[in-house]
Amino acid sequence: MPEQNGGSRKEGATDVPEGVSGGLFGGVFTRGGPVADDAAWLRAMLAVEAGLVRALEHAGLAPAGAGAAVTAAAARAGDFDIAELSLSSALTGNPVPGLARALTRLVDDPAARAAVHQGATSQDIMDSAAMLLARDAIDAALADLSRAAAAAARLADAHRGSLMIGRTLLQQAVPVTFGVVAAGWLAGLDAAIGGLVSVRDTRLAAQFGGAAGTLASLGADGPRVKALFARELSLADPPLPWHTERLRIIDIATAMARVTATLGKVARDVTLLAQTEVGEVCEGTGTSVTDASSSVPRRGGSSAMPNKNNPVAAVAILGCARQVPGLLATLVASAEQEHQRAAGAWHAEWQPLSHLLDLTVSVGAWARDLLENLQVDTARMAANLAAAGGFPLAERVTALLRDALGAPRAHDVVANAAGRAASSGVPLRDVLLALPELDDTGVTAAEIEQALEPSAYLGASDTFITAALNAHHAG
Repeated sequence: MPEQNGGSRKEGATDVPEGVSGGLFGGVFTRGGPVADDAAWLRAMLAVEAGLVRALEHAGLAPAGAGAAVTAAAARAGDFDIAELSLSSALTGNPVPGLARALTRLVDDPAARAAVHQGATSQDIMDSAAMLLARDAIDAALADLSRAAAAAARLADAHRGSLMIGRTLLQQAVPVTFGVVAAGWLAGLDAAIGGLVSVRDTRLAAQFGGAAGTLASLGADGPRVKALFARELSLADPPLPWHTERLRIIDIATAMARVTATLGKVARDVTLLAQTEVGEVCEGTGTSVTDASSSVPRRGGSSAMPNKNNPVAAVAILGCARQVPGLLATLVASAEQEHQRAAGAWHAEWQPLSHLLDLTVSVGAWARDLLENLQVDTARMAANLAAAGGFPLAERVTALLRDALGAPRAHDVVANAAGRAASSGVPLRDVLLALPELDDTGVTAAEIEQALEPSAYLGASDTFITAALNAHHAG
């Protein structure tokens, strides 16, 4: 049988490690395996065609045994030549007519053969197959995302008191804890997971409408066959065909985009915190791509600089996530479809949706790797905070002086003190204690010292961490 994915293996080729798909870019963009490549589409379309014949048999419109016969033929995906189907799609505008003919040839029973594709049109098969692929992608992503969320929860709880500098607009701000940072990651992950679950449970539906959405060729049996067809595919039976109402596709894509956006934020935080000059986190090695004897570079290595330890998982997540907004935009733009069958807009969905499904699964796999193996350097966090010289606590000192000096003047006094400290290299504490304005405020040196203590200015951080963890465990 012809090879379906890139031809035969070269002599001496190494095995692809677990969790990494084939293809030149597969290790980055389809980590965990492609869920919507040519072979997956073929299997899904064959499953839909077989499900239709079983539905027809249950409805009494196909002979007994027809469903089993077609299902057996459809299970022989290796007997279908994807290159041949590609050529046939150039004649018909999609691969389904060629697929239906090829499937029919593989069915031995003439009576069962006549039931193949009965009542359906190409879009019924493609759209229903897309729903099966989306379900597979969601399930695959959820498996990894659930583990990523559990890892984020562990980080949040373990680092409740791990002090670090908060950063706004990429500049040092007030102190935070790494626990509250991880809790923010967790909350985003839980929301993204909830969106995927909602789409899987409420928006995946079979599409079966026939030539123009009326199932006219099946007469009065059409609605019953539609319901049986949906049952065979374990998909929802919608009130009516949705062939030109594309909100289901948009909902799937949006849920996927929410996942990649959420994890893009996590990955960006990691790349910033892992910078050499910051060094507050680094990626663990996770699963090695090759063993120590291999000539392939180690995880995180550079082709030019042997000293490098690049944040590969975070970079891969960002590489996947950056592609998603354009794919989502294409799918939204494709929702404008003419009359009862789109002239090009439906066709424009296939590749963007496929890429989106694969990228989301890949992001989930990388996120699990990233968060389960993330190494947190609390000593470096403390050192960076101490090296800030008290500046992150300027807001608290301003609040301490506000009653005595008034808000505007207190702000200006502390701002001027911070400027002098920065320009002179003198600690902010010393500059503040030497301010003549303090003489009339009644504020003591001990109160200034207390105001400059980072651990006493964390606000509701611990409460927020607990709330995120409670919500996670309740979900």
